Amino acid sequence: MRTRLIGLAIAMLAASLFLAVDAALADEIRVMSSGAFKQAYLELVPEFEKASGHKVVTTFVGGVDLMRRMKAGESVDLVILAASSLDDLIQLGKVDPDSRVDVARSGVGVAVRAGAPRPDISSGDALKQALLAAKSIGYSTGASGAHLAALFQRMGIAEELRPKIKQAPPGVPVGNLIVRGEVEIGFQQISELLPVAGIDFLGPLPQEMQQSTVFAGGVHTGAKAPAAARTLVQFLASPASAPVIWKNGMEPG
Repeated sequence: MRTRLIGLAIAMLAASLFLAVDAALADEIRVMSSGAFKQAYLELVPEFEKASGHKVVTTFVGGVDLMRRMKAGESVDLVILAASSLDDLIQLGKVDPDSRVDVARSGVGVAVRAGAPRPDISSGDALKQALLAAKSIGYSTGASGAHLAALFQRMGIAEELRPKIKQAPPGVPVGNLIVRGEVEIGFQQISELLPVAGIDFLGPLPQEMQQSTVFAGGVHTGAKAPAAARTLVQFLASPASAPVIWKNGMEPG
């Protein structure tokens, strides 16, 4: 453990020395990000600000709202969201394709209210029985929700589950619905479930039903601080950031 911590400290120091080159040209970097990367991001950005001298101002919104705001003409310096959506923004001319960087990936997890019975989700058949037995089911409007909707279709239970399903509004963690008792069992990116107090995380979806979503960052074509934004996204995707990403339920991109 001590060796690992020393290695992490050395890696972070090396990253700091690299970033410090830009400190004399400090900028304010405006970032808009979906919530899946939030916890790791909040740990990493202070290190980046300290090393680079740049100030980072971040808005966290649901992926659906983020896309709507970008399409409506809103401009920031850096955008972070599901890679497929970022690619759509590139096609629309909103994001510089040369700046695109995969920063992390996350699987879908399952949770119930803290202290509630813990259904078996260890296999596809077990998950199916848990879903059929549940009184209410929650998932998001983002990538994990789209995956669940398609998964229920493949399992042949979509129509049976439809009356029991509640989607969390954009930007609202599914965990919040679980805590408030609005849904009995909920699904979302693992990185978005882990920080929620008052729920029990049951684990990831069974491997044969899992989908890993890549989250990527890209510099907006209307960026006021494009060079600083590139430095930030490169730092988030660097080996120095990997331990923090792992700790928060994601894998480095």
